[in-house]
Amino acid sequence: MKENKKGLYIKIGIILICAAIYFFVQPVKIGINQAWTMLRMLNVDVARNYILSFDIWAPIVSFLLMVFQSLIIPLPAFIITFANAGLFGWIRGAVLSWSSAMAGAALCFFIAKYYGRSVVEKLTSKFALDSIDVFFKKYGKFAILIARLLPFVSFDIVSYAAGLTSMSFWSFFWATGLGQLPATIVYSYVGDMLTGTVKTFVMGLLILFALSVLIFLIKQLWNEKNKGISKN
Repeated sequence: MKENKKGLYIKIGIILICAAIYFFVQPVKIGINQAWTMLRMLNVDVARNYILSFDIWAPIVSFLLMVFQSLIIPLPAFIITFANAGLFGWIRGAVLSWSSAMAGAALCFFIAKYYGRSVVEKLTSKFALDSIDVFFKKYGKFAILIARLLPFVSFDIVSYAAGLTSMSFWSFFWATGLGQLPATIVYSYVGDMLTGTVKTFVMGLLILFALSVLIFLIKQLWNEKNKGISKN
């Protein structure tokens, strides 16, 4: 009983400390508000200029931005990936985007493990989590890998939802790393060619990846069907 109370106090304490830092440490509050505003603009040039303004700290700021957007569902990760490619070159940009996205995914996973479903529902939504639950039940051990390949499935909600399951961290980690690699490489490769708003380009990529995953799923279903026929 005492251990449960101690754990609850620690959880509440962490939340209160984070809230206090945001509200009472002005540089942190200003920085978070600026990052939020910048990412919501969906503008690669703005993102590049923002990250570049930190000079030698630009890679670290970019890393923190990716982790930050992982925690806040509506913020678009691809803007940071595009900006990284334009600033650091597509190879180094891809490495930076991939590693920072992995850090963000791990953080979401552990938040869900530690705080549970009620807190995660506040950070995301009950409807979104219920949808991912159905997705997990349908695809089983391949759910994480498939979700990472689907650009229209929220990267961050999947990370939170995975933390609510009995899945081990390392199973989640490797599936996430492998699944997000294709999108990171493609986004990074073309990222330094982008300027201004990117909605049209992103829609094209979404269609491309959706078709790729659709082909993959059809192939999987075909193989399963053939196995069932051969057994009969």
